[in-house]
Amino acid sequence: MLDLVDLKKGKRGAIAKAISVVENDQKEARKLLKKIFKDTGHAMIIGITGPAGAGKSSLINKTAVAMKKLGTKPAVLAIDPTSHVTGGAILGDRVRMSESTDSGTYIRSIASRGATGAVSRSLRNSIRVLEYAGFNPIIIESVGAGQTEVEISNIADITVVVFNPNTGDSIQTIKAGLTEIGDIYLVNKSDLSGANQLFDAVRDFIGDSERNPIILKTSVKKNSGITEFAKALKDMMNSKKKFKKEKDSERLETELKDIVLNNMREKIDDMLHSDKIFSKYLKKLQSKDVDPFEAGDQITKSLLK
Repeated sequence: MLDLVDLKKGKRGAIAKAISVVENDQKEARKLLKKIFKDTGHAMIIGITGPAGAGKSSLINKTAVAMKKLGTKPAVLAIDPTSHVTGGAILGDRVRMSESTDSGTYIRSIASRGATGAVSRSLRNSIRVLEYAGFNPIIIESVGAGQTEVEISNIADITVVVFNPNTGDSIQTIKAGLTEIGDIYLVNKSDLSGANQLFDAVRDFIGDSERNPIILKTSVKKNSGITEFAKALKDMMNSKKKFKKEKDSERLETELKDIVLNNMREKIDDMLHSDKIFSKYLKKLQSKDVDPFEAGDQITKSLLK
């Protein structure tokens, strides 16, 4: 049985248990959410994304420590591509983040389980568990894979895009849709050659946009730029507070639509499974007596009666 008192106190065992429930047991997750929902929604969500190999985990490790020193209580959810063997998350991130764990930051890898754009469906509720346990901000780390960045920016109050000089095709990457979403752009691994050119390119390409994002250089190896980055995040958390209510309203609307559409999809799947009209039109379609659109329209009409 999950102890809500321990969860409220931020005890690690209780948090781990609650997030496992959210990830693996839909029925219990619903019961848990019913109890904690009113006490959630207050933390700032920071999404950190960018190409694989940009050094996000080590950067987050150092940044979480710096943010703790600034008086915040960060937690980290690292979205991992699902481990094909166990269906769980690959826990490499935890190893790289040991320093921030020691300083009291809670870190959890959660599997993306093939959800669109590698953003886990259980992410929203894992965030709520951490909010209930008193963490703020909650940092989401995602593997930059196409759609993910845009999805992360829908979930996050602040979006950080991380580049590194090693990616080679950096400028192409910059142009590929990441220009719209970042509040902060980081050129990480700035101790490497090519970092200054990349920084200039990012500044020229993105810095002039109306949104006027912050562009910084960081190096975990040289421990440079991390404190500035943490301070920029803290300042931005304060300045974005006034938009949080509006953003949360939009997010809840999206979530509600998702839930309703999922419920409908499941219901329709069940109905189609046993529907005589569906089988009738499927046979007609297979023998090419009707075209797919005609068959679809007829089945839809019969379901909506």
